[in-house]
Amino acid sequence: MSHQIDSVVPDSRGHSAYASDPDFARLFRLYADDALVRHVEPRLEALGALVGDELEQLALTADKNPPTLQLRARNGTESQRLEKHPAYQRLEEYALAEFGLAAMSHRAGVFDWPERLPPIVKYSLTYLFVQAEFGLMCPVSMTDSLTRTLRKFGDPALVERFIEPLTSQDFGELYQGAMFMTEQEAGSDVGATITEARLEDGVWRLYGDKWFCSNPDADLAMVLARPAGAERGTRGLTLFLLPRKLADGSLNNYRIIRLKDKMGTRSMASGEIVLEGAEAYIVGEQGKGFKHMTDMINMSRLSNGVRAAGLMRRSLNEALFVARNRSAFGKRLIELPLMERQLIKIMVSAEQGRSMVFHTADCLRRADAGDDDAAKLLRILTPLIKFRTTRDARKAAGDGMEVRGGCGYIEEFSDARVLRDSHLGSIWEGTSNIVALDVFRAIRREGTLPVLQRYLHSLLGDAGLPEASMALLANLIDEVADRALMQVDADAEEADVRQIASALYNITSAVFLAWEAAKMGDNWRRLALAHLVIVHKLLPRDPLGTSHPDQAELIRALLEERELALDEVIRLVPARKHRVEEVV
Repeated sequence: MSHQIDSVVPDSRGHSAYASDPDFARLFRLYADDALVRHVEPRLEALGALVGDELEQLALTADKNPPTLQLRARNGTESQRLEKHPAYQRLEEYALAEFGLAAMSHRAGVFDWPERLPPIVKYSLTYLFVQAEFGLMCPVSMTDSLTRTLRKFGDPALVERFIEPLTSQDFGELYQGAMFMTEQEAGSDVGATITEARLEDGVWRLYGDKWFCSNPDADLAMVLARPAGAERGTRGLTLFLLPRKLADGSLNNYRIIRLKDKMGTRSMASGEIVLEGAEAYIVGEQGKGFKHMTDMINMSRLSNGVRAAGLMRRSLNEALFVARNRSAFGKRLIELPLMERQLIKIMVSAEQGRSMVFHTADCLRRADAGDDDAAKLLRILTPLIKFRTTRDARKAAGDGMEVRGGCGYIEEFSDARVLRDSHLGSIWEGTSNIVALDVFRAIRREGTLPVLQRYLHSLLGDAGLPEASMALLANLIDEVADRALMQVDADAEEADVRQIASALYNITSAVFLAWEAAKMGDNWRRLALAHLVIVHKLLPRDPLGTSHPDQAELIRALLEERELALDEVIRLVPARKHRVEEVV
């Protein structure tokens, strides 16, 4: 007996992750100049098509066939080799070789572009790629950030020795990178690191255990260690570059003890490392290792936020596709009021995350060009993104899986895999608590909040928004900033830090969304999303209150992903009844 088409679980396979996302092209054109857009858009289109089909199938296969550790060759000699499934290896080829994701920030020539490509290109492609495969993006990010840190702090001879393989797109020749930092005894308390560095016959050698090392067979890894006799705490740490193989081709003196049996990112190996006198090279100044490593960590945190935003968009794409193409109770799912609410919550968080990471990518471009204010913006925006975007991804992935129902819970679709992967973002490179505290440190020690406050006001001044929206956003900027500064000056309790970080994230993302709407022309969808951020995430609400009819109509239009005129959006500007500090 045949079934009607609307009773079949919709399958989005074959749909482009780029073409089915109507704001993607507009946003890329906003953050990239015209020549770059013309050159790179064909690559975005190509990757979007791959994500919707081949890469998705490769990722499903790689997830079911995680790597294994081969300690010895069949003749008994030590090998310390990881067996990776061909599906994962093909994903590596796409990311590192064909699309050059780890190379494009460090050398000219990727995509035949005559200069190094700006961050918005790398992060736009990462945003797409992660919608198919999340785990591999860790090694890609580690390779990219290791190369940046080596170029920034390494001895010129060391840079010259390794820069070519680190930035190669020849899959047989390229080097991958890693960061071996976590120790069982130290955890998030990096100052408690006990791995020791000893200078023996003019060679630095490392001794100790590293407890959680992703991409453990990487060709090069950045490692924090304490030179023998150095002081305790982070000030005694030095950064080292650890090669997998020595100049003669033999394995360096460290062993992969075992691989982790992880909840998510199962396609990518993570393991435990024992350093037994491994040869390594100092990067930067002795005793400033933590400061140097922080640059690598912050780049990894930003990439982590991009990946979380990409996962949310994947969840939203799937949820919208199912809701538009399946019916129940005589209606399409997307026409059911409770489903509308569930979908708009995913959409708001997903678009907040995207605006935060795309705008921060442009701050990174300006900071690397020597803009001091942009550097301070980057310093506070990065932990805000790492704190909030990664946590929102967990909720968005769970809600998205629920839209598909029971079929979302099985492993034939990717909903369950996306949910498992989404939980890692708020753990690695600093848990949520650690990163929220880093927001406070950026404000207290580096004076970043006044810079952010001025910058958000400058964006409003540049946007030319309607007066009602302008006044609302301007007042909220000052109220959130004043509240945050008051808490910092009063040496606030740690329990308040998360709420303040969330409020800063929400007002910043609302301003970014509103600015994007104004700059993108006649489509004011993103201003409507900014208003929804304010209504649902910054202002107090009556828990038993009903939705305004205008808001319900606007939500339907947002879920249809159609263009919105300004007069449709401006009706959603909320009336102020309370100060934001009463709900922070």
